Amino acid sequence: MKYEEYFEQYGDLTYCNVGTSMLPLIKQGRDLFTITKKGEERCKKYDVVLYRRPPGQYVLHRIIEVRRDDYVILGDNCINKEYGITDDDILGVMTGFMRKGKNYTCENFGYKVYSWVWVMFAPVRILAKRAILWVKRHIKKMIGKKTNG
Repeated sequence: MKYEEYFEQYGDLTYCNVGTSMLPLIKQGRDLFTITKKGEERCKKYDVVLYRRPPGQYVLHRIIEVRRDDYVILGDNCINKEYGITDDDILGVMTGFMRKGKNYTCENFGYKVYSWVWVMFAPVRILAKRAILWVKRHIKKMIGKKTNG
C-alpha cells in the first residue's frame, strides 16, 4: 500500500524512519514519528513533512522557507536544500514523535525551540559540514599519495 492510499484510509501514520537525514531529532531504529495527512492549508516554516520526490521516493524533511508557490526543504542532518516542493508533493505533516519510549508533540515548547534554533543555524551547520567533508577528502588524497608514492 502506498503512503497516499494509507493516508486516504487512515489519516495518520506512525512509522520509523530509514536513514540519517533527520538526525539528531529522529534516529533510525530508535524513534518513531507520527504524520497526519495534509489538509488544504499551506504548511508552515519549521514543519517536518513527508513528501514525494520523483520517481516515487518518499522523504521526511523540514520546511525552512515558505515561498508563494512552493517550499524550500532541508533535512536536519543534510547540507543540500531542496527547492520547488509544492503542496501537491506533500502528503502529511509530522505531529509528534516518540524518543526512547517518551511521546512528544510538535506543539511541545522544547521541540519548537529546537526547530527554531535548527533552522536559524542551518547556514552555519551547512558551512561546517561542507568544511569537514572538504578536509576529509583532502586528508584521504594526501594519505593516498603517501601510500602510492
